[in-house]
Amino acid sequence: MASDIQSYRDLHVWRKSMDLVEALYELTAKFPKKEEYRLTNQILRAVISIPANIAEGQRRSTRKDYAKFVSIAHGSTAEVETFLIVASRVKYVSEEEIRPHLEAAGEISRMLNALRQRLLSNG
Repeated sequence: MASDIQSYRDLHVWRKSMDLVEALYELTAKFPKKEEYRLTNQILRAVISIPANIAEGQRRSTRKDYAKFVSIAHGSTAEVETFLIVASRVKYVSEEEIRPHLEAAGEISRMLNALRQRLLSNG
């Protein structure tokens, strides 16, 4: 890992995932009130899990532990993507509205995969 990384807040992937959290709070505010404790809650829990697991992992004492938390964050991106597709299919949002969020989640997913691979490599 780069020596200029002092904190999880220095990680580009953490900052991108925080941007996605913010965006999905805005998006889910448009959902019907009846979804507050269902789909809205699921989306927000999953998206918040991404930067939270990156942060927790970065503070762990071993690269293997860090990689485990990055893997959990990676799984949460798939949950977010799935929940967004569900929201579109049940007509709470349009495909056009979720497209930028799916693209952001895809980019975060690729970044997390690369980070995990670096953590698990011998170098």
